Amino acid sequence: MFRIKTLNKISPAGISVLDQTRFQISGDVENEDGVLVRSADMHEYVFPDALRAIARAGAGTNNIPIDRCSEAGIVVFNTPGANANAVKELAVCALLLSSRRIIQGNAWLREQDAAGAAVEDVVEKGKAQFVGPELSGKMLGVIGLGAIGVQVANIATKLGMTVFGYDPFLSVDAALSLSRLVHRAMDLETIYKNCDYITIHVPQTPETKGMINTDAIHMMKGGVRIINLARGGLVNEDDILEALESGKVASYVTDFPNRKLMAGKNVVAIPHLGASTPESEENCAVMAAQELRDYLENGNIKNSVNLPTLVQEWSGISRLCVIHRNQPGMIASLTGVLSKEGVNVENMTNKSKKDYAYTIVDMGSRIGDSVADEIRALDGVLRVRVLNH
Repeated sequence: MFRIKTLNKISPAGISVLDQTRFQISGDVENEDGVLVRSADMHEYVFPDALRAIARAGAGTNNIPIDRCSEAGIVVFNTPGANANAVKELAVCALLLSSRRIIQGNAWLREQDAAGAAVEDVVEKGKAQFVGPELSGKMLGVIGLGAIGVQVANIATKLGMTVFGYDPFLSVDAALSLSRLVHRAMDLETIYKNCDYITIHVPQTPETKGMINTDAIHMMKGGVRIINLARGGLVNEDDILEALESGKVASYVTDFPNRKLMAGKNVVAIPHLGASTPESEENCAVMAAQELRDYLENGNIKNSVNLPTLVQEWSGISRLCVIHRNQPGMIASLTGVLSKEGVNVENMTNKSKKDYAYTIVDMGSRIGDSVADEIRALDGVLRVRVLNH
């Protein structure tokens, strides 16, 4: 039986994916084979020897120590696209909030009411301070055309916006899903210089951290409106606050509030609601559980952030799953051990992702512990698992 530890409350729809006769699921299990997590911080998490996989019910994995997982031969999964519709809908809301000063107007009305004013009488006199532009006819720049960015770009065209999308790593699937009305920007400068609204939908990496900073803002149009529902660290807070104060940026809508931002001028802060819908939480939990189950039961990897996608149909009695460094001679060393031990290989697939690689070998007979131990001893091997069909 596989032991699965839950570090956050996971939707029952996700838990139901895991057969209770094969999986023990609890927040209290020890020496767990897998972890289901949402936002819990795992950077100080002590990995038990049995831990083989971590599935994040969501897209971002900043709460997981990816490098440490890779070195330990632990697969880290996420759930790209499972929350895309929820974030897309919030992005539309954010576009409107950045323009129409709805939140500010509501707060003003409540102040008037609390002061005893006749709300019906003060509305017409006070509403001018909350005037804001329409979206139709304006230019929107979408930075990042993944599952979420594509949906945001597409729906913005239906709102009458001229949309530019930028993503140097645009996948084939994303390109096929992108509306023909969306213009491809070949560089960020095109977005910065031309767009009235800019929305960010990229992961936070060393390359993207602080990408919206003084230099980027300097290239933007006066009165630009910036939306960040992706990760707080993508925007340099000191630089955006300075730009808001000067009026260079008319509004900043963020899903990642803190005390510094709350004190800023024209900041619309949302309490991290991007994926906070029942539908999104269910979709993420189901996808995460499916990924975890398929890896533990079959060795298949899909939607991993640290290892390559590799899905292989069973074609033997036993399956050897090897996580190893992406280095020359690795496959020759592995097959050399199997050949020496007289193991018949039915099928073998190898895929790599940057510094790491993954190999699945289906064999026509069961192999003993001694063969697996011999492979574990090879230079560059990080994790070996043997599954029996």
